[in-house]
Amino acid sequence: MTRSACLILGICMKTLYLDYAATTPVDPAVAEAMTACLTMDGNFANPASRSHRFGWQAEAAVEKARRQVADLLAADPREIVWTSGATESDNLALKGVVEYLRSHDPGRRCHIISSCIEHKAILDTLKWLQQQGVDVTLLSPDADGLIHPQQVADALRDDTVLVSLMAVNNELGTVTDIAAIGALLKSHAALLHVDAAQAVGKVACNVNVWGADLVSLSAHKFYGPKGVGALYVRRQPLAHVAAQMHGGGHERGMRSGTLPTHQLVGMGEAAALAAANFEADVIKLSALRDKLENALLDLGGVYVNGHRQQRSPAHMNLSFDGLDGEILLASLAQVAVSSGSACTSASVEPSYVLKAIGRSDALAHAGLRFSLGRFVTDEDIDFAIEHVSRVVKALRK
Repeated sequence: MTRSACLILGICMKTLYLDYAATTPVDPAVAEAMTACLTMDGNFANPASRSHRFGWQAEAAVEKARRQVADLLAADPREIVWTSGATESDNLALKGVVEYLRSHDPGRRCHIISSCIEHKAILDTLKWLQQQGVDVTLLSPDADGLIHPQQVADALRDDTVLVSLMAVNNELGTVTDIAAIGALLKSHAALLHVDAAQAVGKVACNVNVWGADLVSLSAHKFYGPKGVGALYVRRQPLAHVAAQMHGGGHERGMRSGTLPTHQLVGMGEAAALAAANFEADVIKLSALRDKLENALLDLGGVYVNGHRQQRSPAHMNLSFDGLDGEILLASLAQVAVSSGSACTSASVEPSYVLKAIGRSDALAHAGLRFSLGRFVTDEDIDFAIEHVSRVVKALRK
């Protein structure tokens, strides 16, 4: 019986969410903090209203949240620019750097280094920049899904203005050695942008260790609300970016728009929780992920996509030999997983990330991303093992 049929008949069917890389549920503590910023008896005012107490209180709440996000990255609060999410942060970073440089030197040649397994928010922005005359080099990963610092060194040119690489790949969970890349850029004028949307709460995120100039974040990837994010912009030396949104000069002129107090308070609380729970979450997630992975590998004909050690503790990407990925995904009615990035899951094309690491069309089509989070229990993993194993064996028959 299909899941839809069960719902129509009113049959209660246990379902398990293992798609935390697509989005996380809002932590109850975050939701409580946000709720206190919505109604007349709460902290609802416009943070830019500096003529009365209500505005001052809202501004204080926003600045507290800014410090919480800054502390998460070991940054200065003045280096945090609020945005609507990592996609906007990525656009502001990439377009902003190029536009600023060209505004001061109209004939300047601009070259950007990135990789072919970045999130679409980066790849599509780079395509747009290429149409504006920007030269782009996309590095290819090795068979384990890793981009190596030497590749960046080999691709650097005199006109390279920016290197943009994700800290944690959204499909594979592979971790890039950002600190090594940041170190080699110390002797070059190029800025370093890091898409850290998938990294918060899973790997250590320290902008000083990384040597990063720009870092993109999205609250809904670490138990905060959707629709809010941030861009870290280094102050010393200043990483110049030209604003992409105008209309009031908010955020030190880098991003105009009325600040949504409740969302920013939510992101700040989520950042504080991510920092406080980091070590415990990593230990827990690693153990649960490994338990699930080892059990599914015992089925045979199952392949791990990406490096098994140099990856996020929350990610696991597996290809199931001899199975159609869409049929497998549809058959897993009781375990919510994805066939890749949530932004491309509607596509019937094989994952471009799995193709980039050398998987055949068949294995790329049969790849599933399991991603775990704070609210997954050991009992949940037992359930997932039983359900996925049963479905895979049934389909293979």
